[in-house]
Amino acid sequence: MTVNSALAAKEALLKIILPVLGAALQFPDPRNSAADGLVAIGGDLSVDRLLLAYRRGIFPWTVSPLTWWSPDPRGIFELGAFHLSRSLAKILRKAPFKITRDRAFRQVIEGCAEPRASRRTTWISPQFIEAYTTLHHQGYAHSIECWQDARLAGGIYGVAIGGLFCGESMFHRANNASKVALFHLVEHLNQRGFLLFDIQMVTPITAQLGATTISRREYLERLGVAVQANRSF
Repeated sequence: MTVNSALAAKEALLKIILPVLGAALQFPDPRNSAADGLVAIGGDLSVDRLLLAYRRGIFPWTVSPLTWWSPDPRGIFELGAFHLSRSLAKILRKAPFKITRDRAFRQVIEGCAEPRASRRTTWISPQFIEAYTTLHHQGYAHSIECWQDARLAGGIYGVAIGGLFCGESMFHRANNASKVALFHLVEHLNQRGFLLFDIQMVTPITAQLGATTISRREYLERLGVAVQANRSF
């Protein structure tokens, strides 16, 4: 079996097991998703579908096929519980970066898509870059940038709806730039009165900074309140 035929067989199997999205803007209840959090396949990355997905606690992850997820448990930062380590506090005091917001969104998402030593591929495909850049132009996707001598040293981007911020990805080209960007994002969200900072899944880096997990049930309950809040990024 060739690689292409194996992928086709996998996609056919997914269609048998999972709901397949068509043109209608709707999603299955994420509480009924597969054990791994996979909710559905298909659909598109239009602005309306993406916004509906985030409001329902669902996000896209791959494009071939297009898959939609709602993991259980869910990774979040409790906005009042960010862990500022001594080392990061020392770096912040030195202020090695100039921090901006929404100044270079596309550069940030393209930076997040760059190959790294730990990986050769990325889920941030050209389709994702175009879709989230469109979200940015319409006021829903945002970025924090770290600059060093007029060079983009790192950053983070995500989606804001009401009092919800969904962190999508971050990157660094200079040591600690992504951590500094994350710190400034949390500070900004606190200042703006955001209620929920979703990071989908906890990584070793975010765990060091205080990220935690909650059940999907709790996440969806808190999500319902957050997206109704009147907040601006």
